[in-house]
Amino acid sequence: MAAPNDFVSEVHTVEKFDVKTNTIDSQKGSDVEIGESDLITAGSAHLQRKLGGKQVQLFAIGASIGTVVFVSMGSQLPISGPAGLFLAFAIWSMVAYGVNECFAEMVCYAPVPAPFIRFSGEWVDDALGFTQSWVFFFNQVLLIPFEMTAFHRLIGFWTDKLPVEATVFILIFLYCLTNCVSVGWYGQAEFYLSIGKVILIFLCFGFTIVTMLGGNPLHDRYGFRYWDNPGAFAEYLTGGSTGRFLGFLSSLTFATFTVAGPEFIAMVAAETKSPRRILPAAYKSFPFRLLFFFCGSALAVGICIPYNDPTLNAILNGEAGGSGTSAASPYVIAMQRLQISGLPHFFNAVIMTSVFSAGNGYVFTSSRTLYSMALEGRAPKIFTKTLRSGVPIYSVLACIAFCLLALLNVSDNSAKVMNYFVDLVTTNQLLNYMTTCITYVHFYYAMKRQGRSRDSLPYKGIFQPYTAYICIFMTFLMTLLLGFYIFFPGQWDLKFFFLDYTFLVLYPIAFFGWKWAKKTKYHRLGTADLSLGGDVKEIDDYEELTEVKPLTGISGWMERIFGGVYDKKNN
Repeated sequence: MAAPNDFVSEVHTVEKFDVKTNTIDSQKGSDVEIGESDLITAGSAHLQRKLGGKQVQLFAIGASIGTVVFVSMGSQLPISGPAGLFLAFAIWSMVAYGVNECFAEMVCYAPVPAPFIRFSGEWVDDALGFTQSWVFFFNQVLLIPFEMTAFHRLIGFWTDKLPVEATVFILIFLYCLTNCVSVGWYGQAEFYLSIGKVILIFLCFGFTIVTMLGGNPLHDRYGFRYWDNPGAFAEYLTGGSTGRFLGFLSSLTFATFTVAGPEFIAMVAAETKSPRRILPAAYKSFPFRLLFFFCGSALAVGICIPYNDPTLNAILNGEAGGSGTSAASPYVIAMQRLQISGLPHFFNAVIMTSVFSAGNGYVFTSSRTLYSMALEGRAPKIFTKTLRSGVPIYSVLACIAFCLLALLNVSDNSAKVMNYFVDLVTTNQLLNYMTTCITYVHFYYAMKRQGRSRDSLPYKGIFQPYTAYICIFMTFLMTLLLGFYIFFPGQWDLKFFFLDYTFLVLYPIAFFGWKWAKKTKYHRLGTADLSLGGDVKEIDDYEELTEVKPLTGISGWMERIFGGVYDKKNN
């Protein structure tokens, strides 16, 4: 088997450029020559550019798709009904696409470590960068124990004999193995894990299409039967049209947690070879991921079972076992109803690899965020330490320490623990998206007022800056509406009030506190320094001194299929 570095992007350097001396060294003879280390780390602050197109593309899929798409989405079906669930995901996917356009244009222009966090600090206000960095860090690091909790509950599909502690420490060992050795090892592991996830999604779609047309042991051609009976919309909290709207709104808030992706591409920008060639392809594929993975899943689960399915409701109400396992998946419930044996066990096993992949991705993104924060002086300097392989080792270990939060399952119900993490993370995710769109507005006007054409950028977002304005409004609105249900009679819960709104209060406190302590300066629209202290020029030189090799053999074929990368070089 080839070593992980054999699988990196098909790019090599013609000559070696020393960014410190601005000289070219064509000296040959050793594996690591003068200037080579500078070239591989160009604009990446000692991280190493080793990831290829297929790894970046599959990482974006792997980190954003976990147990929610396969299992938890079914929990919204009794609340909103199939049409309400599908509409919620369709509408929020349009907002997510707008956010993607803001990320893509800035990140492809300056693929530096934790780019959107650095942009907000240097292009808007250092206090905003400080606040966003910690918001995003907690967003990612709290998802690690969330996925670990989900993994343990999936084991419960077969047995409840395995203690929580065993699951936690086994996963900690595996996360260390994939994240502490080399980014090449990490990229290769995520590539194959994410392929399995994509295959599973298409198997779910195939199952839905075949069985709804009568291809099942009962020969039941059920089609869209459940959209007619019991109906397309369910009622939530109250009856009538108001109840149906509230059901839709509940699923919309759920979609804000589930639909993600552009930030994960951004987090590997500094470790991507020839980023201005590879990253645009990854961002351009995001609308298709939205359509097939999120909207497609929301449609499929509403076809498989009715929203009043007795098995699903018994599991969700605690009257039957299996909550949080694949037994609660609409697909598994449909398999059992249609008397299809064997598939539920296979389905549960593949979902477990999906959940592991998502948790693994969160370790990566949270550690890179912490590393970038330390570089900017927003976290202790010890987290800037990297191994010779480019792995920020102390940042990785600090993030893996958060895995211990999964031990909360020992003293509390795992379903409750998962809900705690979901509420905390959703607020942070929305605040991060809102901040990135605000940063984009400053980037847009800096380009315009400094006489730089956006047509020259590696990626040009659509309908800007109006897309950014719409996304700022929608993300802020949904942040306010996250806990809407607790304000209805009989629904008040102080615990979930704090879970939903604590970070909304801490956000301005952190911003003004850092601004006061550091006396930071706000950069007015159009005045941002787009050079990022010379890092953009460094990346320009790196891209200029790389030559694209023809994509040949199996590796080249995989780059085209999975990475969307071709021989042509973006200029």
